[in-house]
Amino acid sequence: MLHRFTPLIAAAALVGTITITASRAEARESINQSRELPPYLQCVPYAREVSGINIYGDAYTWWKQAEGRFKRGNRPKVGAVMAFEPHGNMQLGHVAAVSKIVNSRTILLRHSNWSPINGRRGQIENDVRAVDVSPGNDWSEVRVWYHPIQALGKTAWPIHGFIYSDTAPNFERPSFSAPKPRTQIARAPAANPVSRKPSRAFASAFASLSAKPAQRVASHRAPRPTVQMTRVQHGNVNDRVKAAVSLYD
Repeated sequence: MLHRFTPLIAAAALVGTITITASRAEARESINQSRELPPYLQCVPYAREVSGINIYGDAYTWWKQAEGRFKRGNRPKVGAVMAFEPHGNMQLGHVAAVSKIVNSRTILLRHSNWSPINGRRGQIENDVRAVDVSPGNDWSEVRVWYHPIQALGKTAWPIHGFIYSDTAPNFERPSFSAPKPRTQIARAPAANPVSRKPSRAFASAFASLSAKPAQRVASHRAPRPTVQMTRVQHGNVNDRVKAAVSLYD
């Protein structure tokens, strides 16, 4: 009987081990992917970090908030923030820091959450091209580098203008693109290989099924003590009484 159960037990244990191993592999893959994904970053905190312009709130509010606090104009300068007007699906506007002046109609930008990269938004793009396409060459409309097509985007985006910082840009400082320290995650110990040999506890539990039945031993009962009856001879009554009393002497 034990030999019949052993293959079934080993097969069940093997299936359980495969399931556990697959689950651990999926968990490790999920952990590795989460480690590789950079944090989602909006355009506002990154523009504030690299430009030093201490303005908070949605991007479309920056131009008005800068009034009276920072100088504004329609010509790009290194360290200035280019403020985009809301347009089309971009209802909250956009802000980007100028990192280099290439020529009178071309600049390089540092910004975040513009192009989807590897299918994900919230990515940082450093030193990407933006070109003035306004009819009056006044930087009121620009086309910006779009990563999925590896070229300038087709949309002419309306621009409020440029907000000029009163401090040096932070291009040389660590930016949000720097990798964060990885959290050490303890790994579960590797599963022990499955043994086809049943454990001692299992074997002892089913030992009675394979053992030969024990032979019954006839029990011998001890003979009961018999009371020796003394046969009374026919005589008088006194003799019979004496005989009865003698039994208990």
